Amino acid sequence: MGRSYFVDEAVEEYLSGLQAAPGSCVTGLLAGQSSPQRDFVVLAVQTPHMESEGQPKASKGVSPLDDIDVEWVTEHAKQVSRMLPGGLCILGLFLVTPPELSKDAQNALKRLIFAMDKYIIKGRLWELSEEDVTDRVTLHICFKTKKLVCKTFDVKDPKSSAKPADWKYQTGISSSWPMLACSVEVDLQIPVTGSSSDNTDKCMKDGLRRWAKPIEAAYCLINGRQALDDSELISGQVKTLHCQHGSLSQISALVQVCSGSMRVRGVVHCRAYIHNNKPKARHAAQAIKRDIINTVCSRVEMFLEDLLINEGSQKGLCSGQQALPRRVFAPMPISGLSVCDYMFPDESTADVAERLKEMLDCETPEEDIDTSLESNQLFSTVSGSKITDSHDDDSSKHVISEIQAENPKIQKAPQYYAGNVFSLIANATELSIAW
Repeated sequence: MGRSYFVDEAVEEYLSGLQAAPGSCVTGLLAGQSSPQRDFVVLAVQTPHMESEGQPKASKGVSPLDDIDVEWVTEHAKQVSRMLPGGLCILGLFLVTPPELSKDAQNALKRLIFAMDKYIIKGRLWELSEEDVTDRVTLHICFKTKKLVCKTFDVKDPKSSAKPADWKYQTGISSSWPMLACSVEVDLQIPVTGSSSDNTDKCMKDGLRRWAKPIEAAYCLINGRQALDDSELISGQVKTLHCQHGSLSQISALVQVCSGSMRVRGVVHCRAYIHNNKPKARHAAQAIKRDIINTVCSRVEMFLEDLLINEGSQKGLCSGQQALPRRVFAPMPISGLSVCDYMFPDESTADVAERLKEMLDCETPEEDIDTSLESNQLFSTVSGSKITDSHDDDSSKHVISEIQAENPKIQKAPQYYAGNVFSLIANATELSIAW
């Protein structure tokens, strides 16, 4: 028996409104929450049209399916993944075709689903648990007959074949899902060796991975008592979870030569949702901890991407202090949940609304975008290895990246980074679950 997918009726309305032009097809993402027993689909969004410079790309083959840009589909999946709060993820893909392409649709979907998952997991810092489902759903829709074909692929097995799955529409699937929210104080310093962009990227990932491990291993207290993993979260109660990492006594120090370092510090807002089908304490803890890791990692990635775009002629990190993008939230168009985006200091809510339109295919009024959960960033000047900040007294309220990098014009001895690997963990955090 295949997996069951319970789909919000608003998703049905969205999918039924999609039309493929003659001789073409439409691809898109399916997002929601997965559980061992069943999956919940709360969002569907078509792949945006890619803006191309100059002449349109020539056709790659005789079928429109051959012209699907795999890289663009996977990049869209990565961007949407960043916009999803904890507990939500990309569950799969849909493909809308005319009847004559139905026969080859499954092969195209298999090619896309494996490419998408491979691209997304490259940036994932947390480990899969035994309960995590590795099946991804594919949905083929014939826009003329409206026939649906739902199948799954096990992405951990490249040789897996398609398995049939049930696709069931329901009303208000996520309307009563409990929301978890917390603010986490982060003080993370990552040593950087070398000056190339590739080496910097590797150093960032290694440093973030070390920082993420103790968060994954943290245990949670509910109302001051350790929660049993299988204890249920009872509807109608307001619970406070206190995350605390384990003893540091068994963790050795890390000492390494480095040419500079990047420091990320401040307070980030985290949010997660869990389904209301008898959720367990471990599900709540896992969802919020993964969101903590994801949001910090996403900001560092976006910061480095922004450097490559705006300072592409410059190798490595240059000394100075810049603000990381802050997290803002907006209502999800069809499910009653919320999505997030990241706003750089020189951006406005109009820029966020434009990205939501492009990435999620939805119109979001600027007044509905909540920018109040994370304060505006502060700026200061960094000279060499010395960091000066005229707003030190209030720095814990902001997310700042402090970058110390080697000046190639100045000859100096190598720097050394020494410290407890897991001392990079955020301070103890209170997580409030609102029902």
